[in-house]
Amino acid sequence: MKEVNISKDIINIGASDKDLKLFESQYVLKNGMSYNSYIIKDEKIAILDTIDEGVTEEWLSNLEEVLNGNKPDYLIVSHMEPDHAYNIGLLAKKYPEMKIVGNSFTFNILANFFPMDITERKVMVKEGDILDLGKHKLQFFMAPMVHWPEVMVTYEQTEKILFSADAFGKFGSLDAEEEWLPEARRYYIGIVGKYGMQVQALLNKAATLDIKMICPLHGPILKENLGYYIDKYKTWSSYEPEEEGVFIACSSIYGNTLKAAENMAEILKKQGEKNVILADLTRDDWAEAVANAFKYSKLIIAASSYNAGLFPPMEHFLGRLKERNYQKRTVGIIENGSWAPSAGKCMKNILTQMKDINIVEPMVTIKSTMKEGNIAEMKKLAEEIL
Repeated sequence: MKEVNISKDIINIGASDKDLKLFESQYVLKNGMSYNSYIIKDEKIAILDTIDEGVTEEWLSNLEEVLNGNKPDYLIVSHMEPDHAYNIGLLAKKYPEMKIVGNSFTFNILANFFPMDITERKVMVKEGDILDLGKHKLQFFMAPMVHWPEVMVTYEQTEKILFSADAFGKFGSLDAEEEWLPEARRYYIGIVGKYGMQVQALLNKAATLDIKMICPLHGPILKENLGYYIDKYKTWSSYEPEEEGVFIACSSIYGNTLKAAENMAEILKKQGEKNVILADLTRDDWAEAVANAFKYSKLIIAASSYNAGLFPPMEHFLGRLKERNYQKRTVGIIENGSWAPSAGKCMKNILTQMKDINIVEPMVTIKSTMKEGNIAEMKKLAEEIL
């Protein structure tokens, strides 16, 4: 196996699925996906989480090579989602004396996936409990709704390592040559974004610990400049923008609304805005568009009317923002409709259901194609939103 040594006694026995194109059957993957699983070798041997179905064989090979004929004493289950828990049943059958460690919610959900009797093997832990492996001491902290109710993180006290479950993860295989931030942001906003309050609670717990390393269930091990990653999580979980700038999200049927959005972008740049980003919701990755809406301080939405309502790509986009508690933003609106424009009213209705959204005037209404009067309105909208 290609070992990923965390330390002398701790090894990542996980694997990457480079052929996977969709995560959770909805998020487009550019460079596959990594699934981390850890083993701690001590007087007692502990495995921290299993792995996704698609990479089972590689994971089993890694596990058996590291065990080298020994048997694990414990399986720590930090999260019951199938991309980490798929092989619990297999492992329990393979090592019948192995204890399974989790909290009360863990075992409730585990019974739904694996109808097996583990009464004599169950080790129930609660907040602050410690599992002694010998040199290594594992302390457990509950992290409910980050992003399932049973989630818990594990702090290894000797080497000061936080095994953070899905927190601090990212899309992409372990050997993907890419920056951490863009795919970590897209992952966080997509997977965890709804649960900012719960993430804040976990960050408050983490602040009481001396953490030298973060080991997530997805993505690279974080060993240096941990404050950078933690600060990103503080920003994301508080719903504050990362950067000043304007993100324009457009859904256009025949291209006329897109032309107006492109013209809006040029007007903003001429008025001095350096950060202007435009996404075509009919073609671009929706999850990246949602992440960019959270990244920047201002949003302009431009959409066509459709069936006396709103063109579906924009309706989907705004629904995803609402689902993730989008808030604390300034928003401008451009609508298009050939005879009875309806998109603007629909977009306003969705936005007013969100918290702390400042909708600026004027709302620009285009009848089929952009006219000189529309350009004057867009210049006024640019002035107001900036």
